[in-house]
Amino acid sequence: MGSTRVAGLREAMKLQQLEAVWITGDVNRRYLTGFTGSSGYVLITQNKAILLTDFRYMTQAAEQAAGFEIVEHGPSVTESLKSLLAAEGITSLGFEEENVVFSTYRAYERDLQPCRLVPVSGLVEGLRMFKDEGELALMKEAADLADRTFLHMLDILKPGVSEWDMALELETFMRKNGASGPSFETIIASGERSAMPHGVASSRILQQGDFVTMDFGALLNGYCSDITRTVFIGEPTAKHREIYDIVLEAQMHTLEFMKPGMTGREGDALARDIISRYGYGDRFGHSTGHGLGMEVHEAPRVSKQSDTVLQPGMVVTVEPGIYIPGFGGVRIEDDVVVTETGVRRLTESTKEFIILK
Repeated sequence: MGSTRVAGLREAMKLQQLEAVWITGDVNRRYLTGFTGSSGYVLITQNKAILLTDFRYMTQAAEQAAGFEIVEHGPSVTESLKSLLAAEGITSLGFEEENVVFSTYRAYERDLQPCRLVPVSGLVEGLRMFKDEGELALMKEAADLADRTFLHMLDILKPGVSEWDMALELETFMRKNGASGPSFETIIASGERSAMPHGVASSRILQQGDFVTMDFGALLNGYCSDITRTVFIGEPTAKHREIYDIVLEAQMHTLEFMKPGMTGREGDALARDIISRYGYGDRFGHSTGHGLGMEVHEAPRVSKQSDTVLQPGMVVTVEPGIYIPGFGGVRIEDDVVVTETGVRRLTESTKEFIILK
């Protein structure tokens, strides 16, 4: 794993004429090395792959980071880095500008002289957009756990239960079944609160006549799932059915026609045009989807602003919605992998309009 990913990073470094790159982001460190400890740094040159960590993790790092030279850094990480740069004759160093705060940059600038600092963006993230077969297998496991969790919640969901209780039960089930935690803060939004796209669980009690939107995911073996299903308690009105049917049509249409070679903008339009055609375009205010992997939001985006071309191996969500303040809302979301001919679902929960009496 590590050697292939490091080789890909080195190719990206050549394109930007970088002698070396200093990786400080936790997720990027784990992606490159497989090391799961909470503290560590990665230095990649064209000849060396080095993982620096502290005394606590030396044994773990040696076990997990195959192909990496493991270095125990001193009290000052910067001093250890400076010694390594000098030993390799490195005169310029790329650093992850999104992961380095200004005060740290100033310290690097002062302490790493005469090495020149070069801000870089998206080097590792560009590699992470394309999932290999091992990653897809892990993501399918995370998706399967999300599907099992949804089925479990259908037995729990009933009038008189609070959104907080729902969220606790949902997250407990995922942890009992292997997740290290939720992919993000669980969204349970019922009744009029279902019109809030990111309505995290509250003290509201589920009632007859409620839409209930559940948006959640499992973080399992370092990879995320992200699923949304909306169900109904009681007897839905014609308006409730109309809103649900439109969102389902938009989502199914997108899943059928999304394909490699499309831009994120074109993928977004597949869902947005249908919702707009029914007169609810102004009630769908977020993007149709986003990249998914070791983080719940990563590249690429499936949005009105995205010109990124969808390619095989990318994993994205497809999650159109309609939100009507004072009435409620519906969102339906699946995780999909882009294939050579279209997309393949990772989440497989039913999307029929489930009505709980």
